[in-house]
Amino acid sequence: MSFTVLFNLILTVATVVTGIIWSIERFSAAPKRARRVAATGIPEKQGAFSEFFGGLFPVIAAVFVIRSFLYEPFRIPSGSMIPTLHVGDFILVNKFSYGLRCPVGGCKIVELGEPKRGDVVVFIYPNTDASDPNRGNDFIKRVIGTPGDRIQYAGKRLTVNGVEAPISMAAVQSDVGYGDVRMHEDFGGVKHDILIKPDRVSDPFSCPFVQPNGDNFEFTVPPGHYFMMGDNRDGSNDSRCWGTVPEANLKGRAELVWMSWDHERARPVLSRIGTLIR
Repeated sequence: MSFTVLFNLILTVATVVTGIIWSIERFSAAPKRARRVAATGIPEKQGAFSEFFGGLFPVIAAVFVIRSFLYEPFRIPSGSMIPTLHVGDFILVNKFSYGLRCPVGGCKIVELGEPKRGDVVVFIYPNTDASDPNRGNDFIKRVIGTPGDRIQYAGKRLTVNGVEAPISMAAVQSDVGYGDVRMHEDFGGVKHDILIKPDRVSDPFSCPFVQPNGDNFEFTVPPGHYFMMGDNRDGSNDSRCWGTVPEANLKGRAELVWMSWDHERARPVLSRIGTLIR
């Protein structure tokens, strides 16, 4: 069980338990106490147990509602989405963008929308193999293909349903590592930067599960699934390696960087705070 799932379970249980204590105090214990005080004139205090745990309910309930149905914080753990997102970025994920789901279990309560090509999405890693260390973890990538899309990737260029996404050299070559080049991509109107290694050629061991050649393939997205890729195109563990993401695994759309922390210098990166994610 991942930390996120465990936290959601604990938060749900805490909300229910404190809610029951608060309700008993509000609608049963408090009225009875008030009647006794009115009859005897002797003041009575609320029990310490119900006062403490019942008092926590409004706070816990607010956190529960916001985290489960509105926005959830997420920390970027790897460089697979550079240059769009950096290691150490803390982002807000819109939980209602693709429908309201149960806090535990992932069942859908209300249908509100579907991912679009180019959306940056947080989802639960789709491989359920018990031996996979990523099982149950949250991942973040960009939606490249929606159900039924025909994807082609060759020469570092994406083509979806016969339409190629044009790329050009980015004006600023920042956030790049050795051998990387920052390019500007227009993916169906979603304009963003990507990183590529022009001289890198994929080998059969890079993505042995789905696409033996992660730099040259064609693929049709099955119904109810989404094909994901990182913006760090030659440095991303994504659908080229472990396959498509079922609709039930989607958690929400990434919207905003609310904090960024530089671990090497042990200080916040103020210039990234408030960055909208596109």
